[in-house]
Amino acid sequence: MTFTKDSGLVKVWVSLVMVGTYKLDQVPVLFNLKAVVTDVVNGTA
Repeated sequence: MTFTKDSGLVKVWVSLVMVGTYKLDQVPVLFNLKAVVTDVVNGTA
């Protein structure tokens, strides 16, 4: 399974990180989820 910036789970985690509920280091290592969320939050995706 591969996540993209348009995946629902990525969008949920990005919003949770952006509002401060979670930090990037708390995103679970699930396939490429953490990498994609990090890219979106940092504006590189």
